[in-house]
Amino acid sequence: MTTATPSAANTAPPLLAASKLSRRFGGLLAVSDVDLELRPGRLLGVIGANGAGKSTLINMLTGHLQPTSGRVLIDGHDQTGAKPWTIAHAGVARTFQIVKPFREMTVVENVMLGELFGKGSARPAVARKAALELMERVGLGGKAELNPAELSVADARRLELARALALRPRVLLLDEVLAGLRPNEIQPAVELIDGLRKEGLALLMVEHVVHAIAAISDEILVLHHGQMLTRGPAAEVLSDDRVIAAYLGSRYAARQKARAAAASSAPKPGGST
Repeated sequence: MTTATPSAANTAPPLLAASKLSRRFGGLLAVSDVDLELRPGRLLGVIGANGAGKSTLINMLTGHLQPTSGRVLIDGHDQTGAKPWTIAHAGVARTFQIVKPFREMTVVENVMLGELFGKGSARPAVARKAALELMERVGLGGKAELNPAELSVADARRLELARALALRPRVLLLDEVLAGLRPNEIQPAVELIDGLRKEGLALLMVEHVVHAIAAISDEILVLHHGQMLTRGPAAEVLSDDRVIAAYLGSRYAARQKARAAAASSAPKPGGST
């Protein structure tokens, strides 16, 4: 599994930042006073139980929901309340947890739309070539002329990622892109996302596949009932008793202890047996 490593991106100015971001639905406070910064070449993992406010956070960052309070900054400019297409043109793309491609179009035409809307070419032939290259990269090679309804759940997720990448973003927000993937499909997807990070994208990744997000994240933020429970390096966050109690559960803690015990009792290379 790929492991995130420190880089000069730690000190790069944030491309996207949120300050005291909150959203209330009537009497329910879905997200409360969340601060975050997304920098080039860094990936912030976001975990939490269902209903913790993860997708609501992404929706506010991308203009699909208006914050009740707080600010969203892109390149230091206030974009709070901006429309989704304005946010997209500013270089911020996202995937959706519920995939909704244009079913009257082929798979490649769905990806071409992003090329034509974003910073790609306005020429359909060039947009098609770029779309096909993206499809190969995400694992959709050979499926250009299919209707999206013919795709498996995993391929529909890949299409969602290709459509987001077609916008040529600088910031990419991923909402459960590993959902529906078989265990042997997760590692290639993680390597793809890690490659995007290494290319300099600023990434936020919401995910329930804990071992994958732990391996790829520079930092993990835990949401619990809309509030930030903790934030920090993966090993530190995932061993936090509060995170185990609120999200990971006792079975996860037991598995981690068993792995640690097995690792400590294993013979060291070159040592006696």
